[in-house]
Amino acid sequence: MCKVQLKNARLRPFVLFMALFLMNVSWAFAQLTVTGRVQSKSGEPLIGVNVVEKGTTNGTVTDLDGNYSLQVAKGKTLVFSYIGFLTQENIVKGPRINVTLLEDTETLDEVVVIGYGSMQRKDVTSSITTVKAEDLNVGVVTTPAQMLQGKVPGLTIANTSDPNGSASISLRGASSLRTGEAMEPYYVVDGVPGVSISLVAPEDIESIDVLRDASATAIYGSKAANGVIIITTKKGKKDGRTSVSYSGYVAWDRTLKTLDMMTADELLDYAEANNIVQLKDYYDVNNPANTNWQDEVLRTGFSHNHNVSINGGNEKTNYSASLNFQDREGVVRGTSMDRLNARTFVQTKALNNRLELALSLNASVRNSSTGPTDIQGRSVLDAMYYYNPLVPTKNADGTWYRNLNISQNYNPLSMINEDRYDTKEKLLQGTAQATLHIIDGLDWNLNLSYQNQQYIYNTYNTSQTQLPSVVSKHGQADRSTLENIRKQMETYLNWNHTFADAHKVGIMLGYSWEQADNNDGFGLRAYNFYNDDLTYHNMGLANNMDISDIISNTLSTLRMISFYGRVNYSYKSRYLLQATVRRDGSSAFGENNRWATFPSVSAAWRITEEQFMKNQHVFDDLKLRVGYGVSGNSLGFDAFISRPLYGATGTWFDSVNADGSISKYRTLGALRNANPDLKWESTSMFNIGIDFGFLHNRLSGTIEYYDKRTKDLIYDYQVSTNRYPYGTMTANVGSISNKGIEVTINAIPVQTHNFTWSTTLNLSHNKNMVDKLTNASYSVAYFNMADPDVGGFPGEEVQRIMEGSPIGQFYTYEWAGYNENGVSVFNDYDADGNLIGTTDAPTDEDRRKTGSAQPKLTYGWNNDFTWKNWTLTAFFQGVAGNKIYNATRNYYNNVGLVAAGKNVLSEVATEQRFVDSNAHRPSDRYLENGSYLRLATLTLGYNFGKLGNWVNNLRIYATCNNVFTITGYKGLDPEVYLGGLTPGVDWRQTQYPRTRTFMVGVNVNF
Repeated sequence: MCKVQLKNARLRPFVLFMALFLMNVSWAFAQLTVTGRVQSKSGEPLIGVNVVEKGTTNGTVTDLDGNYSLQVAKGKTLVFSYIGFLTQENIVKGPRINVTLLEDTETLDEVVVIGYGSMQRKDVTSSITTVKAEDLNVGVVTTPAQMLQGKVPGLTIANTSDPNGSASISLRGASSLRTGEAMEPYYVVDGVPGVSISLVAPEDIESIDVLRDASATAIYGSKAANGVIIITTKKGKKDGRTSVSYSGYVAWDRTLKTLDMMTADELLDYAEANNIVQLKDYYDVNNPANTNWQDEVLRTGFSHNHNVSINGGNEKTNYSASLNFQDREGVVRGTSMDRLNARTFVQTKALNNRLELALSLNASVRNSSTGPTDIQGRSVLDAMYYYNPLVPTKNADGTWYRNLNISQNYNPLSMINEDRYDTKEKLLQGTAQATLHIIDGLDWNLNLSYQNQQYIYNTYNTSQTQLPSVVSKHGQADRSTLENIRKQMETYLNWNHTFADAHKVGIMLGYSWEQADNNDGFGLRAYNFYNDDLTYHNMGLANNMDISDIISNTLSTLRMISFYGRVNYSYKSRYLLQATVRRDGSSAFGENNRWATFPSVSAAWRITEEQFMKNQHVFDDLKLRVGYGVSGNSLGFDAFISRPLYGATGTWFDSVNADGSISKYRTLGALRNANPDLKWESTSMFNIGIDFGFLHNRLSGTIEYYDKRTKDLIYDYQVSTNRYPYGTMTANVGSISNKGIEVTINAIPVQTHNFTWSTTLNLSHNKNMVDKLTNASYSVAYFNMADPDVGGFPGEEVQRIMEGSPIGQFYTYEWAGYNENGVSVFNDYDADGNLIGTTDAPTDEDRRKTGSAQPKLTYGWNNDFTWKNWTLTAFFQGVAGNKIYNATRNYYNNVGLVAAGKNVLSEVATEQRFVDSNAHRPSDRYLENGSYLRLATLTLGYNFGKLGNWVNNLRIYATCNNVFTITGYKGLDPEVYLGGLTPGVDWRQTQYPRTRTFMVGVNVNF
């Protein structure tokens, strides 16, 4: 008994110790109800803050008073996150944790590329939009410009589904009467101006900065009138690790819509109902075919894209390399494109880290194939509609069906298979960059760039071709080459210093030299081959070649020298001022006007930095910007634009030699007049904007107004050959204005623990106007434009460039119904412009303004939905208030085509009268509302995050482009070309069918 009591006495301390230990363990791991309040630095409660136990999905959000409550174990970590504020972590030590979140100034502090330098977003005084790589449009694209559609206010882009086509792109309206490069923005890639964007694969882009107003673009002087797009590519990391990334997709294109042409039965019924006996001459009456030519020409296009990149480095040296391959089939048979891009970059430091050296080498090889897209029926895109469904694709002997009795009538499958147009483009660019940190805040920069661009154009028309110019040549091959070389050197100093922690000053001074040797090349044409086996690959086997078929190009060497500078001043990031000036000299212009100066000045006031705004709780950011600048347009010129030019006129003369023999010599004559006074097109722009942010920047945006005026427009004017050797003179005469308003709104309407919805809306309105076309020396009332090429009415253009109207002004007859004979009639006006009745034979004075191709509103609306690891992106875009001339419908409504042996639209049977010879006369009958709303991109993705020790991140996604379109337009697609001097015309020969694309992709980082 005593032993037992003694033993129990000894166990009591141990039992007590274990009990206390277990109680502590239980307390340590017990779930606590942690409560608290989350507020801003000013004490304002924050609503909807995410409160999550780190590493888990256990979480909640704060209520209207900023309070939260969450079950969590002691010792765990709570993560507090909220849009617009820095994320904060707190270890649970007790039942209550109050948190004060600090505002995240990352958006204001982000670096913006401004040309020859960069600055923080909060210090920007001009109009610059930055689009990060993750915000670019997703789809099967060939150039980075296509990825910006709807993302930048004022940037109007009309895309195409043609794998060899290019999008039309303009910024804040047309400001030139010259087309092509002269109407598009200027591109800068990694600080190198004038680089071909074909060198940049979309997967290699880090961000794109769009300089929209002249106070931002003037630093690029004579090339910046249409805006500047700066592309920054991905560079190597500095964290000491090497990473490998792969991204790729496969995609399928299907034609979105086809024309409703008559079937064989419909065509026969229509011919019988209208007693069209001529139709029987064009097909086998006893054995009529029923060919759907659109089905024969169109297919499902398959595309795939692969991008592999390697990057890494440390604080001293970093590097990156990427390889991109894209192979794209068009939905039209015979159209395709493949491209291989390679980029390498290495950067290192020397001289005790005071010297930074960077080298990059970029290359691209692109192969393009297509069939004829010519005029007068020689286009696959045209023939697949007009070709008669009553005839077969091939004859009984296997040759392509043909009927030469029908004017401009070519079997589309014959053109696809017998007439090939192939182009190989090779691009090579090397750059060397050096930055010397002379002293703190003072850097000297040197950039050297060399770009070589080569084109090889190949055409082969086989012995079975149906094209009239080569049908008797028994095989004809054309081969030509073209080379462009650009060399550039830029050096500039950047000095930045802050005085008394309040006055921030930046000065940049620079010098630039560049030389462009363009259009160097030649070509040959040979014909009469023994067979078609080698096509254009051995032209030496041809039996004939004419000296007149030698293709020659004239080497054009342009040089430009520039001096430029910029001054920035900031007082406590409250009052901001920037001034730039650039002086350019170019060999392209007349000897009297080779130099020009392009200045700009802009200022900004960050109102929220004022003391009287510190205690308000409405605005998180409020900045007023105003700027004015002048930029020029020297793009798209050759070296001879202002010089007298002589060359072969196309005729020959006989010369008697000393021995009495006769030799033929080319006739040389004037091809261009000299104009020593030719100078730059000059664009001035006033811009005022306001940037704002509410609700802790969950609602932010920008409102802009601009007034853009271009003078000294360059165009060719008719002159007398009694005074000048050539009949036209290239001169500075006209002026154009663009005025507009742009609005950008960014919002996060919903943010919960697992779900976030963020949205961005861009709205742009631009009013384009041709102000002047005439001066004292050169006079013209107007320029007629846009001939729809409708049989029977040659030269009846449907647009007119004239003073007081925009580019793309439709100027047509006004359709007024039918007369008593069932023939279309049109409004008839007298010489004073009074309506006096109708007529079936209108004259030029009966034309009237009937609409504009310029949209009144262009918009893009992006929505990102995130739920846990899922993401859904829905991007809408469209235009409103514009007109489209449906030249396709205009042509295929010609009732006379049936008797001529061609096909027409099905609507002809119900909407056109066979006796109506005026049915297809160009008029506002074919002018339609071009407004549309399109769900352009719908993407669903899942992010797996880190998988094991070798996959840092894995994401898969599926995308559909052109999901649906809401429009009243009757044509194939309302998104027609909006560039050039004839915007808004739906051409039948060149309008590539719009496609719906389905793609599946993966992004993985190792």
